[in-house]
Amino acid sequence: MFAAPVSHIRAIIAAVSLRVIRHPGPASHHPRGAVLALGNFDGLHRGHAALIGAARDQARAHGAPAAVLTFEPHPRSVFMPEAEPYRLTPFRVKEREIARLGVDLLFVQHFNAALAKKSAESFIADLLVGAIGLGHIVVGHDCTFGNRRRGTPDMLRAAAAEHGFGLTVMAPVRGGEGAVYSSTHIRELLREGRPREAAAQLGREWEIDGRVMVGDRRGRTIGFPTVNIGLGEYLRPAFGVYAVRVAGDGGDDPFQGRAVGGVANIGLRPTVGTPEPRLEAHLFDIDADLYGRHLRVALVEFIRPEQKFSSFDALKTQIAADAARARSILSQERRA
Repeated sequence: MFAAPVSHIRAIIAAVSLRVIRHPGPASHHPRGAVLALGNFDGLHRGHAALIGAARDQARAHGAPAAVLTFEPHPRSVFMPEAEPYRLTPFRVKEREIARLGVDLLFVQHFNAALAKKSAESFIADLLVGAIGLGHIVVGHDCTFGNRRRGTPDMLRAAAAEHGFGLTVMAPVRGGEGAVYSSTHIRELLREGRPREAAAQLGREWEIDGRVMVGDRRGRTIGFPTVNIGLGEYLRPAFGVYAVRVAGDGGDDPFQGRAVGGVANIGLRPTVGTPEPRLEAHLFDIDADLYGRHLRVALVEFIRPEQKFSSFDALKTQIAADAARARSILSQERRA
């Protein structure tokens, strides 16, 4: 087990101070005049963090609240309800990462067909100015909003002059190799089984979190008990075996702020068959009842693709090899 990083402790403290305001309007009674970062922010990658950080820093300089406006559910699930799961950060994770950035107010606007049909002009006048009462807005250079995505930074510039709020348009944020940080690129990396490269874009390891559900308990019969977590609305990464780090979350954290190493399979478990893909993780040197606990499983490195075995003995042998490989990966990383 590893000691919890200081950033984890700071995130807990920040989460206490973040005020979440769903469906902002006259009944929300929130402070007005905030410096507002606008976006969907799926992934909360380094580019998103830079934009939100710019809003936070400007708010601190002017003595105003630092705020974020985002949307739930993800607009893609409204426009394409039958599409495969897509999200990098479900709301629970998004809220946690926004809190970590030192934001005061998180406005969560329900996204539905009615909002999708709202004109860009009404979006500005009714939501940004009327409901939220912003003092300044920070957006990315490629920001779009409103019906048919007619809202642009240029429209905001005109609206800022009309309504009396400030505007900052952020240039693209690039990594060390000059590429723009992108949620689309991160999804591609994860689908290709490249979690380390995705982590470099995100600024942290990508996690799947959820409550431990009751599995079929086969792992115990072959000496490798596992915890099972459904993938839900998470993007499906490359199916296969990963070295992972597992942490608890919230008040029922079974590891008391620490993280434990493990090996996990993500997919359909072709040897035994599973109707829906799941994450199934064996935790190293842990013997505890974790059913119903909320865990966060960070993908560290892809080990091999998922495969079907001819027998449980063959499966057991391979799991032992996978576990040894995962221990080696995690051990080398600790030494580094």
